[in-house]
Amino acid sequence: MGDHRGKSLVLVASPFQGHMTPMLQLGGVLHSKGFSITIAHTKLNSPDPSNHPEFAFLPLFDKFLAIDASGNFTKFLEELNENCKMQLQHHLAQKITNEVNQKITIIHDNIMYFAEEVARNLNLPSIVFRSCSACYLPAYLKLPQLHAEGLLPVKDYMLQKLVPELHPLRFKDLPFNNTSTELFKEMLALAERIRTPSAIIWNTIDFLEHSVLTQLRKHYKIPIFDIGPLNEMARCSSTSFLEEDTNCISWLDKQAPRSVIYVSLGSLATMDETELAETAWGLADSKQPFLWVVRPGSVNGSEWIEFLPDGFMEEIKGRGLVLKWVPQKQVLAHAAVGGFWSHCGWNSTLESISKGVPMICRPVMGDQCVNARYLSFIWRVGLELEYLERKVIVNAIRRLLVDDEGKEIRKRAITMKEKVKYSLCKGGSSFNSLNDLVEYIVQDHTIVGN
Repeated sequence: MGDHRGKSLVLVASPFQGHMTPMLQLGGVLHSKGFSITIAHTKLNSPDPSNHPEFAFLPLFDKFLAIDASGNFTKFLEELNENCKMQLQHHLAQKITNEVNQKITIIHDNIMYFAEEVARNLNLPSIVFRSCSACYLPAYLKLPQLHAEGLLPVKDYMLQKLVPELHPLRFKDLPFNNTSTELFKEMLALAERIRTPSAIIWNTIDFLEHSVLTQLRKHYKIPIFDIGPLNEMARCSSTSFLEEDTNCISWLDKQAPRSVIYVSLGSLATMDETELAETAWGLADSKQPFLWVVRPGSVNGSEWIEFLPDGFMEEIKGRGLVLKWVPQKQVLAHAAVGGFWSHCGWNSTLESISKGVPMICRPVMGDQCVNARYLSFIWRVGLELEYLERKVIVNAIRRLLVDDEGKEIRKRAITMKEKVKYSLCKGGSSFNSLNDLVEYIVQDHTIVGN
């Protein structure tokens, strides 16, 4: 692919775990192609540079101590973008002055939109990185229209109805369908802000989302590079904000093949005490071994697991393991894991598909509802968990791990795993797309430099 020394990429990451992880993975992949990588990141949730000695790091002071998910999200994003803009511009202007032969391209997370303005001001090429599924975007872009037609926020009797022109999504699968009217209005404001970038890098795979990617290419008329799954392409050390408990691996070693249900609901979702109790007893009554990740503070008002129902720990002794956080990729790759009960964030979805692990889908917010619908209805490698009630939970776990239906789902999941492998090999769609991206970056420099 030629020598790309002197080609410098500045990756502008966002402070959310689900966005930071694939951005660091993208950095690793592009570094292996010969580019020098600088990660510009907020002080909030900043990555640990010692995990990534091959990158330079540029901290941007954002004035935030934590992400307040309950507050005004749009206002948070606006302030975040405003606080970081001049710092990045100042740093890059200096870099351009000091390093005459360095050619810089900015690659920025889609919610760090200030970077696009900085790129324009400094006459640098910029590319947007999207860490969500491609099928999420048409649903998100349609929200303002559905709102104008009076169909949003969704009325209860409409939840199961299909959304016009958004097959296979029902109204209940739309992003932010269950949020407050205030948050919903904020999300609409953001949707109306999306500008057409010069190119998009997407963490996805052509065979998974071919028709949506085709539709998006027609809509945007710009290059879209579907290079995924990044979790399989990057030789990247830990990107987790939370400390991973590796004790679970020796516990998994003692379990029968494909017998364990792994439960993890991501880095942001929360639940109340009743939902915790139903989940606990559902897992216990399923009589299957389980590994359950309960993030500290993920149960409203709790430190960790003090709200677990009385008698639960005795009931599951030797059969269940409850931990704060685990190395998910290692867990999903383990032969003992037979199913993944997930919130269906896109990183978790791709990791599960890459490892051939079928899913129980319990989405919570944002793009997760869209992903869950595709997993259960289109790709058919997941079961939708309609309600957090112990009998419903037991039923879903037994269907996936014990019944014939689960065997069929597992076959499809294994087929998908093979397709993922093929897409990453020479001549595969993601392999080719990555080479096209490298070529595009190199040529884009040449055009800007002329």
